[in-house]
Amino acid sequence: MAVTYHYIRQPAEIYRRSFAIVREEAGLSALPASVQPIATRLIHSCGMVDVIGDLSYSAGAAEAGREALQRGATVYCDVEMVRSGIIKSRLPADNQLLCTLNDPRTPELARQIDNTRSAAAVDLWDEIEGAVIAIGNAPTALFALLENIQRGRGMPALVIGIPVGFVGAVESKLALAEFGQGLNYITVHGRRGGSAMASAVVNALAAELEQ
Repeated sequence: MAVTYHYIRQPAEIYRRSFAIVREEAGLSALPASVQPIATRLIHSCGMVDVIGDLSYSAGAAEAGREALQRGATVYCDVEMVRSGIIKSRLPADNQLLCTLNDPRTPELARQIDNTRSAAAVDLWDEIEGAVIAIGNAPTALFALLENIQRGRGMPALVIGIPVGFVGAVESKLALAEFGQGLNYITVHGRRGGSAMASAVVNALAAELEQ
């Protein structure tokens, strides 16, 4: 005999209840109002309320990201999973989403610079000045981005640096938070991170503009 399970089936109600639970359990009131929607979606993306304790951001980061998206800034992504997780229809200015990891030039460039394909892909980002950067997978991509900024390749409007892993993730996020020079950033310290979390930040910024 087939079993019928009783569960919420309406997408809007699932979102409503999910975000209500996050707000109830996470204690978001300690965060600036501009950061609370970002924290909500970050927690929703990973199911871990305690991630809020590792959330770090520069003053004005959320505002800078929203302004950049509104003026049509390109969003550069380190992997296709980040790009796929961003809800393009909600971006306010038909913003371009770019990922160069699978660019045919990337493997040879990685050999030339003796680094990962993820780092080489970052070197192919031509217009990072004023862009929004979303890194959710590769610490080497975040390190390479910071090196390119130091070389004068441009200053992004916002760097969302949430690479996941056991090698380099912690260190790359610390480097981002300590970079200075007026760089706006959002990160989650520690080993946790991932594509879903990085794209969730972009979606949070876009959702606020949509409202």
